[in-house]
Amino acid sequence: MQEDNLTEVSEFFLLGFQTSQNLRFSLFFFLLVIYCGTICGNLLIITLVSTSKNLHTPMYFFISQLSISDILIITDIVPKMLKILLNNGGTMSLIGCITQLYMFCTSEASECFLLAVMSYDRYVAICNPLRYSSIMTSGHCMMLSILCWLLGFSIILIYIIKIAKLNFCGPHIIDHLFCDINPLLEVSCSDTFIIHMVIYIMGIPIVIIPTIIIIVSYTYIVLAILRISSNIGRQKAFSTCSSHLIVVSIFYWTMFGVYGVPTKGRTLTMSKILSLLYTVFTPLVNPIIYSLRNKDIREAVQKCHKRLIW
Repeated sequence: MQEDNLTEVSEFFLLGFQTSQNLRFSLFFFLLVIYCGTICGNLLIITLVSTSKNLHTPMYFFISQLSISDILIITDIVPKMLKILLNNGGTMSLIGCITQLYMFCTSEASECFLLAVMSYDRYVAICNPLRYSSIMTSGHCMMLSILCWLLGFSIILIYIIKIAKLNFCGPHIIDHLFCDINPLLEVSCSDTFIIHMVIYIMGIPIVIIPTIIIIVSYTYIVLAILRISSNIGRQKAFSTCSSHLIVVSIFYWTMFGVYGVPTKGRTLTMSKILSLLYTVFTPLVNPIIYSLRNKDIREAVQKCHKRLIW
């Protein structure tokens, strides 16, 4: 009865960074450059993989899927964030807030599954090289990719429906850069115990199982590499999975830094800065890592550059 008597909130006001105008404008242009660079970098990866015959392999197919996920994440978050920085805050409807959260969580969940599939791909390539072409067929890769996206969209939908049923009766102010799960639950006047339980339970298929797959895959990969007698052979084998290992490390460490570390004693400004790591920093560095550390992609870029010149 008490919740029914309270005025329900239909929109939220996101504060963003409450700081000087010069600092906000500097951050605005900095994030704008990163946003444009991220979109261009990931689109370049997708274009090269789809047009270059040398990149028509399972590994590069999954890299292009990862680029799609990075584009979805940064496009879902950054444009609204730039508007909030420019105007020293901004409003967002309840439906818009929940939609932003859904797309963000879906992209993150799909990326978890994609990274696990990519580790399995590297395991087959290094531990079962003779059967690699028969196991990782184009149809199999397409099926695994579709499964990653379907799992991401469907599992996240379960708790998004739960969040949509919560009552938000004030205050309508969210002291954050975007509609993340914790700031949104803090302004709810409903009991969020069940939501937190759903989040922890969903962490099993979204985070725990992919992490186990990655750890087991790389355990077998390391053991297989150690059995290689020549140093050149070891370096060549490790180079095929080093980029993926770096991307996995950055993804999980940034996510753990935001959601795994207790928020007690952490300032709101620090939480906002940490949130920028996995929403802006990670999508930016992924194409850089794969392009700088991958000979095939560098050669594809050079060939594309020569075609444009001629």
